Amino acid sequence: MTVQEILFYAFAVLAVVSALAMVLHRNPVYSAIFLIVTLFALAGFFVLLNAPFVAAVHIIVYAGAIMVLFLFVIMLLNLKRDPAREARKITRRFVGIALVAALLLEISALIGAAYYTSANGAPAAGNTLAGLNAGFAGSTPEIGRALFTTYLLPFEVASLLLLAAMIGAVVLAKKNLI
Repeated sequence: MTVQEILFYAFAVLAVVSALAMVLHRNPVYSAIFLIVTLFALAGFFVLLNAPFVAAVHIIVYAGAIMVLFLFVIMLLNLKRDPAREARKITRRFVGIALVAALLLEISALIGAAYYTSANGAPAAGNTLAGLNAGFAGSTPEIGRALFTTYLLPFEVASLLLLAAMIGAVVLAKKNLI
């Protein structure tokens, strides 16, 4: 077993355990912390896939900014026990059972799709990734080259959209303060 396989299994176990802890924990602050651990494990997968830039952006954007926002909102709301929430246990159980059934159905469909391979075990025609650029791999120079050559116009439009959103947020915040 190679080091990459050991790291893959370690990240997989960490991601699954922390995701289960996130879903099953009753305290929303602890759930958000377990979500951060899950996001770090997913960033580890990106590093194993030779995409360190994607891993860094994943940690900065999701585990950093978004989770700080989640924790701020959770702590600001100061959630307490709600008696009406306890009355909806039957609905929550039904939704949980339906989600587990959908997950099992999806897993069985994926296992069934694994049988649609050619005789030598290769994927069936049309299921390969041959059309993708093999050298891309999420590296920083390749992403920069793609953003500033092929995708320059969408990149600039996205930056203008983000600028408009920031200006709009400042204007709305100023209106509420007056």
